[in-house]
Amino acid sequence: MTPDQYCQRKAAQSGSSFYYSFLFLPPERRRAISALYAYCREVDDIVDECTDAGVARTKLAWWRDQVSAIYEGTPQHPVARALVPVVAQFRLQKERLLELIDGMEMDLTQHRYADFDALKPYCFRVAGVVGLLSAEIFGYENPDTLNYAENLGMAFQLTNIIRDVGEDARRDRVYLPLDELARYQVSVSDIMHARESDGFRQLMEMQIERALGYYSAAFAFLPAADRRAQRPGLVMAAIYRTLLDEIRTDGSKVLTQRTSLTPLRKLWIAWKTWVQG
Repeated sequence: MTPDQYCQRKAAQSGSSFYYSFLFLPPERRRAISALYAYCREVDDIVDECTDAGVARTKLAWWRDQVSAIYEGTPQHPVARALVPVVAQFRLQKERLLELIDGMEMDLTQHRYADFDALKPYCFRVAGVVGLLSAEIFGYENPDTLNYAENLGMAFQLTNIIRDVGEDARRDRVYLPLDELARYQVSVSDIMHARESDGFRQLMEMQIERALGYYSAAFAFLPAADRRAQRPGLVMAAIYRTLLDEIRTDGSKVLTQRTSLTPLRKLWIAWKTWVQG
């Protein structure tokens, strides 16, 4: 199996909305974004699957070395090897790839966030950075597109946080800002024990509105000249906003279930959005 095949298989197996967003790209850009996505999955899986924080740190440190090796042309891991031509062709910054690891490492030490200002750096590192790197691969002419990409990454991460409240709680992680929990009279214990209330539903409505605000901000930044090149992000946005609608319609029952869209529905949304341009 070649490094590119490894990355493509990892992307396809994930079933992620990200995968559907680049199905219609030309082969060269699809290979590049598949390699970037596989890198994101590799470092994210370390934090999610390692029960020993020390082991996770050791593995993340190894990946830091692999990032350096990518830029020296001497990596070992198939994902890192697949990234060697990608970082050169699309001018991907080493610091951005390392920032993603910084964000993953935060999950080993920080499981609560006092307010949204404290949460924003985490969201930027694990998602805003991915948006910026993806924009480089998709291509752009106007630098305003980078503002679009960063805001879209933030919107995606906020959507993930909303969808995964219950799942994260089972890992002892609460990404909902503590001051906002207090405002709606929801305790961390309520989150951890999946206790729904009117206050919780109001809290989630606020989170959904915030995420939608980031989608709107992203679209406002996207220049018309770059809209066609950046269609993969628009595809993913269409899928994720549909997911938010489903969560809202279902009464934000995110403490006890994980709302998702079927692969067929994701593919339909992706095709429709791509054709509309």
